[in-house]
Amino acid sequence: SKARLASEGRRGTSESQKSISVEALMLEMQDPASGVKSQTQRLVITTIPHALSGEDIVAWIASRFKIDALDAQAFGTVMVAFGYIYPLQDHKRLILKPDASLYRFQTPYFWPAQQWPVEDTDYAIYLAKRNIRKKGVLELHEQEQYNNLHKWLNHKWDFIVMQAKEQYRAGKERKKPDRVVFDCQERAYWVVHRPPVRIIFTQQCIMRPRVKSSVSIGALVKYTTTYKQHDPFLAPCLPSSPWLTDDATYWTLNMPNVEVPTKMRVERWTFSFGELLSDPRGRDDFRLFLKKEFSGENLAFWESCEDLKWGTAATMNEKAQHIYKTFLARGAPRWINIDGKTMEVTVKGLKHPHRYVLDAAQTHIFMLMKKDSYGRYLKSPVFKETQKRAVLEANARKRRPSLSPIVLRQQEEEQRAKMAASGPVDITQVMSKLEKHSLLTQLFFTFHSFCRFFLLFKCKLTSRDHAWVACVLISAACHHTCYHLLFFCSPSV
Repeated sequence: SKARLASEGRRGTSESQKSISVEALMLEMQDPASGVKSQTQRLVITTIPHALSGEDIVAWIASRFKIDALDAQAFGTVMVAFGYIYPLQDHKRLILKPDASLYRFQTPYFWPAQQWPVEDTDYAIYLAKRNIRKKGVLELHEQEQYNNLHKWLNHKWDFIVMQAKEQYRAGKERKKPDRVVFDCQERAYWVVHRPPVRIIFTQQCIMRPRVKSSVSIGALVKYTTTYKQHDPFLAPCLPSSPWLTDDATYWTLNMPNVEVPTKMRVERWTFSFGELLSDPRGRDDFRLFLKKEFSGENLAFWESCEDLKWGTAATMNEKAQHIYKTFLARGAPRWINIDGKTMEVTVKGLKHPHRYVLDAAQTHIFMLMKKDSYGRYLKSPVFKETQKRAVLEANARKRRPSLSPIVLRQQEEEQRAKMAASGPVDITQVMSKLEKHSLLTQLFFTFHSFCRFFLLFKCKLTSRDHAWVACVLISAACHHTCYHLLFFCSPSV
């Protein structure tokens, strides 16, 4: 047991000797005899002492740990990202470049091992000092942070400005090289702990133009109005849900290549060109229309591009060559009409084909069919015949079909035209009509009350129920008489 404990102790000692902390490694790298070679560099009009090149750092790490250059560069990038080494030229990119880019070792005061609390007050003092030194010209992200901190720390902003002025005055008493080095060290510390926004998606979101809520909500309401009758969560499944009734009629009517489609399926084709192409039955109907117009090669090319994009990688080269010989080559049997620039880019990309090599040509043909052929298809006899032969689902008569956006737009235009063409309203005629209606209504209620009183208290009937029945009958007759009076006294008759 003593021998085993002794062996474990020797193993632990050897492992502790192999492991090394980053702080000890930094001291080893700064050793004048065995560390990374440093030299004085002149940067613009300032002399920077103890500057290092990125390639020297990578070479030293690779030699020290017996690893290749890529692993050494990755390890050096981690040290730069944690703030042990900082770049002198491109200070916002915290990576280690294996070239002649200049770097410096961070002072131990700013090492992460010190675990200084990163407070907003210290950052505000740093930004205020930079604002004084730069005379109000800060970088974009620094200016934004400065404004936010000024708003949040407004209760002690005088103290922050006073501290910034004192530090700026003390810094001017140093020598210029020392002052520049300290400014670089402080800037590197805050770039690590308060980094600028570098994610491209965040920048794109900020630069994206804003849309008014009324416009976006209006588009959402229009989309919901159009599709609400076709949403299975908002409307019942017609003719019935096969999962609840064991009736396969729904699946039979909505097969991909059914001979006669349903009314609601044909209705969806009018919503957008994408809805038409996404339905195999609608695509067949559109192909028949294009064949009659001698432009069927456009849809065939679009389908071939989709097959290439979503097909297997093994047949990619073969499909690309087939598309080129069929649609793009000179004298091709189904040559498509696209502009010269798109054709040049497409033919050049087919030399090294990939899934998206035909995107430019496919988009061109798609927009051509959408703007030219789709509108004529909706007015063609082919579509009208399909719409006429479409099957009406069971119980569909109880369901109000949604209107096509084209029909909605036409109705809006007709309503505006009627409002514009309508003449001025004769207010005296309207008021006289309202007065006559009001007078006759009062006469009806007065006569109705008199009849009830007379029957209930003056007539000698056997029971009160019989009197109430007679009251109801006379009230109905009174209502019928007054209705005819209103009809014949109306000024429109």
